[in-house]
Amino acid sequence: MDNRAHNFGAGPGCVPDEVLEQIQKELLDYRGSGKSIMEMSHRGKEFTQVIEEAKSDLIKLLKVPEDYDILFLQGGASALFGGIPINLCKDANDNVDFIVTGTWSKTACADSKYFCKANKVVDMESAKFQTVIPPSEWKFSEPAPTYVHYCDNETVHGIEMPTDTYKHFPQGSLVVCDMSSNFLSRPVDVSKFDLIFAGAQKNAGISGITIVIIKKSLLSRTKPSVPTVFNFLKKSQNNSLDNTPPTFNIYVSGLIFKWILNNGGVEAMEKLRIEKSSKLYNYIDQSNGFYNCLIDKEYRSRMNACFRILNGNQELEDKFAKEALQQKITDIKGHRSVGGLRVSLYNAIKVESVDVLISFMDKFMKENKQ
Repeated sequence: MDNRAHNFGAGPGCVPDEVLEQIQKELLDYRGSGKSIMEMSHRGKEFTQVIEEAKSDLIKLLKVPEDYDILFLQGGASALFGGIPINLCKDANDNVDFIVTGTWSKTACADSKYFCKANKVVDMESAKFQTVIPPSEWKFSEPAPTYVHYCDNETVHGIEMPTDTYKHFPQGSLVVCDMSSNFLSRPVDVSKFDLIFAGAQKNAGISGITIVIIKKSLLSRTKPSVPTVFNFLKKSQNNSLDNTPPTFNIYVSGLIFKWILNNGGVEAMEKLRIEKSSKLYNYIDQSNGFYNCLIDKEYRSRMNACFRILNGNQELEDKFAKEALQQKITDIKGHRSVGGLRVSLYNAIKVESVDVLISFMDKFMKENKQ
């Protein structure tokens, strides 16, 4: 592991070293079976144990109440931008409200309009997705919408919502939350949500799987016409095994759940993310304007820190990324739609890696002050 990079990529994100080592150890012979986990039947006893352990460990991590089910679905979280309304809405006339604070909530709103009436309660695009207006200015549908959708952490723009955002929603509306990029990074009161979904490739696994935590009472809303691959009811009835699921991906997620449990749970992950992000943001804020984070401090993401050099000096930012790579500091360019620089601080990122990054940033600033 001596050659491991300081991987600050936004996704797929880094995987804990211990998990990678266990995967390597078990890759050819899973627990004495003589087979790789990738070769096993999804209906066999070995994999049944894998998926049951994964569900049980996730329930422990988030204290998931008994009236919720956990689904493991193929594809990325964006597949559910349409998959959620076709399950939860009666028809295309149902109102669904969106808190649009960045790329992923914007895309979710756009994709859902084929299955419901999509309304933007908040649209922060005119502010370049750098802040969020106060909840007192949010304008919800009347009567109350079928559900309100928001993205807990916008990976592209570096906006993270407060943990109690749901308390500002209309009474009687369902709460749907995309937690893809901060899932398992902090404690969550699952009972306050009706549906939580998250692409695994940030803090909970590798790309190709989406985790859904859904209130069991909502499963009866799924219409018979919903295709099996998106059908929440069928997924629940068949323990996500109605067809061949991403077995290897579920296995990896299960290992990561155990890794988090063995390292203090989501409470410990919360402490680490605060330590890592505070170090980085404090350094940026004290750089006398050489580095700039334009996100409103109240909404700065502790998972994806987006910043610029000298308010967007492209030449210096390109040089920064190139020289960082020489120090094994990788994947720090901002999303292609916004540019700049982005440092993702997922659970598997070590404090030591943040220290290495800040040391490099300091050296770069001293060598390139204008």
